Amino acid sequence: MDDASRARDAAREALADVEPDQLREALEDRILDAAVTPGVLALITARAIDPDVVLDDVLDRAAGVQLIYEGLRLTRAVAHEEPWVTEPTRSSDIDADMDVLTADVLVSRGFSLLACTDAAGAAVEVVRAFGRDQTLRDREEADLAAATALDRNLEVDALELAVVAGTTAVGGETPEELLAYARELAADYDGEFPPPRRALPEATADRIADISDRTVSATDR
Repeated sequence: MDDASRARDAAREALADVEPDQLREALEDRILDAAVTPGVLALITARAIDPDVVLDDVLDRAAGVQLIYEGLRLTRAVAHEEPWVTEPTRSSDIDADMDVLTADVLVSRGFSLLACTDAAGAAVEVVRAFGRDQTLRDREEADLAAATALDRNLEVDALELAVVAGTTAVGGETPEELLAYARELAADYDGEFPPPRRALPEATADRIADISDRTVSATDR
């Protein structure tokens, strides 16, 4: 099984007990159609730093990262589309309400998976930053370039959270150089992440391992 499948299955499993069935199906549909780049990066990071890591021990963290990103991504889409204003019909209102509920459940379930980990603080900051960015974006003086940059911060923050989740899963701290590399990865994408099989460069694991090795060597001096 590849990392994309592992991350997707872990995210779906984390939602398996959600009721009612209609809501759970909506959640699963979101995950099936999602690019699982953040979840995959969490797994790659843990394995690159510790090749002997048992990935089953990292899956909840990868799922948590993925669910938080997907929930915030959906929140961003609904906020931009404003379906209650642009398509004021009973049907569109119901669909929009379901999207909002779906987004809330995704984020809250993601938080529950990371709450007792060393990535919990970083997860909280991702949501806070998202709220600040979207508030700034909605101000009338925000031009298109500024709005686009503020939107893109979510992808940057999601990949930073992914490397934090992966690093702390193997008992380490996340060096600033690794966070910078996560930002570099996010900058390669125009808009939202592409399909997972094309999401990350082949050299990602080697680059993370190199950063980790150099950081440890510098600490030991």
